[in-house]
Amino acid sequence: MSSDAFWQLEQQLKQLHLGAILDQYQAQAEEAVRANWSYETYLASLIERESERRTGNRRRRRIKEARFPVLKELANFDFEALPSLNKQRVLALAEGHYLQRAEPVLMVGNPGLGKTHLAIGLGLAACRQGQRVRFYTTTGLVNELHQAQDVYQLPRFLDRALRTQLVILDEFGYVPFSTTGAQLLFQFCSALHERVSLIITTNLPFGDWVQVLGDERLTSGLLDCVTFRSHILEFRGESYRFRQQREGNTTP
Repeated sequence: MSSDAFWQLEQQLKQLHLGAILDQYQAQAEEAVRANWSYETYLASLIERESERRTGNRRRRRIKEARFPVLKELANFDFEALPSLNKQRVLALAEGHYLQRAEPVLMVGNPGLGKTHLAIGLGLAACRQGQRVRFYTTTGLVNELHQAQDVYQLPRFLDRALRTQLVILDEFGYVPFSTTGAQLLFQFCSALHERVSLIITTNLPFGDWVQVLGDERLTSGLLDCVTFRSHILEFRGESYRFRQQREGNTTP
């Protein structure tokens, strides 16, 4: 192939955003000659590399868009320290079938037991399956809902949420909401009901949610919404941080 033909080919590959093929076509051509590949095998090899590149880029983009505060992997979670938690059930959730059915996942238990870790781990698993994910602290979400309402952009905010497959609401129950904040949170969860999966982490048993929302009818409505066809994971045990501090203090 002449230098002009190489230049034209590479320009076309750049215009079509076929970066992996651009990077690999010459090396793969040399390998094809050595291994006596057919034209079809050579083409399939290039397409496979382009597909892998695009899949990797899409996964990285999904993770960035999710806005996780930190990246926590399921593989690094210490299930042995929390024997009451069913590891196989968590790993089954990581396969993502609950996302296809827009089912909620509720993680309930005392602080310091790894609820946020598992929520992020499931969120990462969803991103790597090509799903759109968005992470919020619950207080942060309510603040954003207030801001959207103040500038008459609440419908647009809800529309964006409906284009995700998973929304993670972390730390529900740490801060009580105003009447308007509680109503906005209920409106948000109602809009996503049976359309987008929710993962909610909370330190409060369901009977105490009224302390945060301030209205029994609103609390009942929200609970009906988020517990319908939900997966409930209970976290029981001693805080990781407290245990590590105690063990550190007793180390000779």
